[in-house]
Amino acid sequence: MKEYLISEEQSRAWFEEHSPYVYGIALMMTKSAMLADDITQETFLRAYRKFHLYDPAKPLRPWLYRITLNMVRSTLRKQRWLTFFGQLPVEAGTDSVEDLILKSESEHELWQVVNRLSPKRREVLILVYYVGLSLQETAALLNIRLGTCKSRLHAALEQLRNDEAESYQLTSIKEGLK
Repeated sequence: MKEYLISEEQSRAWFEEHSPYVYGIALMMTKSAMLADDITQETFLRAYRKFHLYDPAKPLRPWLYRITLNMVRSTLRKQRWLTFFGQLPVEAGTDSVEDLILKSESEHELWQVVNRLSPKRREVLILVYYVGLSLQETAALLNIRLGTCKSRLHAALEQLRNDEAESYQLTSIKEGLK
């Protein structure tokens, strides 16, 4: 068995405290509960292996989220290759964790709109609004300039507003036809 420098108690505490957020980010970025589960596990295994690189003077979450984002990107890259070679894994049934998380129809609609964002815009939006990182922390985590981070967030919010306006117009037209 591999020897880790982190204690079992500390690793358990990290997982219990941070796994819902790591899972949430992975789910939002991959849109797959199965992939999100795998990424969550791999993120924590990598964090435990790289524990010696963690600076306890700094907050843990940005470090964990950086690992999570790297795992998501790596997994999505692998998925593209599997798709290219025609070996995409089968998705779970309709009763997924994602469906359980989305409690109301409005949340489901918002989820669909967020999924239409480009990966870069979605990444910034998730880190700022879901994870609760500041713009400065988000920019540092993604290794981008603060201005770039702000412009991606602005573009994402603008796209969400436009999609919401289009959705409202379509709903009004449908109701008018009844």
